[in-house]
Amino acid sequence: MSQMNRRRALQLLAALGTTGIAAGCGSDDSEGAATSSGSPIKIGLIAPRTGEIGEEITNGFQLFLDLKDRQLGGHPVTLLTADEGETVKSGKAAVDELLKQGVLALTGVVSSTVMFGIRDAVEQARVPLIGSNASPTSLQSVVYIWRTSYVLDEAGRALGLYLKDRLAASAKLAIIMPEGPSSQDVLRGFRREFGESDPRISGAVTWTKDHTGAVGKTAFVADIRKALAPVAGRRPAAVFCFYSGAPAVAFIKQLRAEGFTGKVYAPGFLTEGGVLNELKDRESLGIQTALNYSSDLNNAANREFASAYRKKHNVSPTTYAMASYDAAQVLDQAIRIAGAAPNPQQVNLALGKIGQIDSPRGVWQFNQPRTPQQKWYLREVKLDGQVLSNVVINELATLG
Repeated sequence: MSQMNRRRALQLLAALGTTGIAAGCGSDDSEGAATSSGSPIKIGLIAPRTGEIGEEITNGFQLFLDLKDRQLGGHPVTLLTADEGETVKSGKAAVDELLKQGVLALTGVVSSTVMFGIRDAVEQARVPLIGSNASPTSLQSVVYIWRTSYVLDEAGRALGLYLKDRLAASAKLAIIMPEGPSSQDVLRGFRREFGESDPRISGAVTWTKDHTGAVGKTAFVADIRKALAPVAGRRPAAVFCFYSGAPAVAFIKQLRAEGFTGKVYAPGFLTEGGVLNELKDRESLGIQTALNYSSDLNNAANREFASAYRKKHNVSPTTYAMASYDAAQVLDQAIRIAGAAPNPQQVNLALGKIGQIDSPRGVWQFNQPRTPQQKWYLREVKLDGQVLSNVVINELATLG
C-alpha cells in the first residue's frame, strides 16, 4: 500500500470511529482497562499553559488515559497539571506544587532550560520524571529522570549520516541556526556523522537570534543573506537549519523570499504541528526533515493512536503528542509491575524492567542513559490531496 493510500485509510478510520481501540492500545496486559484493582494514584504533568507543544503533550497523555478508562497499571488516576511557564523559576514552582500534592510520578517538560533547572529537585525528591519533550544531550547521570522523546544530537546525527553520502562532493551546505544549547546539540550530532573537517560544511555557522514568540517579517533576512553569500564564487546548494513553531514559519518564508530555491534539511520540528498550515506550496514542498515519528507510519500501534487522536482533536498527532502518549504507556506498565501499593521508588525501579515498547513510532526501548533507542525517519513535505503533509520516504538509522 502506498503512503498516500495509508494516509487515506487512517483518515477513513478516524471518520468511522475507534471502537475497540482501548483493548489494543498501550501495554500488552490482559487484565483489561475497565478492571481496577489498585488504590487511586496521582500523576503530575508539567507543561506551559500556552503554546502548541504544551497543548500537544497534554493531549497525548490525556488520550492514553481516555483509552484506559482513566487508569494506569490498574490504578484509577487523577492527573494534576502545573504551569511550566518559560523560566527555571516557574518550572521549579510547578515541580514543588505537584510534589506537595503527593504525586506518584511526574511527566511533561517542554523547555531544556527548565529540565536542567528542575533536575536536582526531582533527583532529591526521588520521584520519577518521564520527560516527554525536553531532552538535552548533556543531561547525564540521572537516576529519576527518563525521557520518551529523543536526544537532540540524534536529529543532527541522523541527517549527518544521510547527507554525507547524498550531498555532491562539490556542493556547499549553509548552516543557519538560532543561538542556544539546543542548536549546539543538533550541530554537534550533525558534524559528528557528516565529518568535522568536510569542506562542504567548512564555512562558519550563521547564528540567528533565538526567537520564542512572534517573529518580524524581516527578522532573519540579514542572516540569510550572510549565509547565502557566495564563497569562492559558489553559492550554497542546500541549507541545514533548526527552527520550530512561529520562527520556523518566518524563517522558511524569508529564506524563499530571498530567492533560495535549493534543498532545505532540518530536524523534523521545522515542519511539525501547525507550521505547514501557515506555508504555501512553493515555500515548503520538498523540504526534508529527520524525526522519530510521522503520523502516517503504517504499524498497528500508530493506526490506533493516530485514528483516536484525529477523532478527538480533528488534526493529525505530532511527535510531541506521541512522546507524551508513550510516557503514559511506560507509566502504565511500570505501575503494574510495581504492584498494588506502589511508591515512587518502586515505580522508578520498574521503569528499568519494562523492555520493549510497542509504540506509534515503532518498537523502542530505554537505553542505559534512560532515553529511547529508536528509529529515525526521513520525511518530505508533499501534497496529500490539497494538504501539505510530512510523508515518510525512508528510514535513516536506529540511534540511542
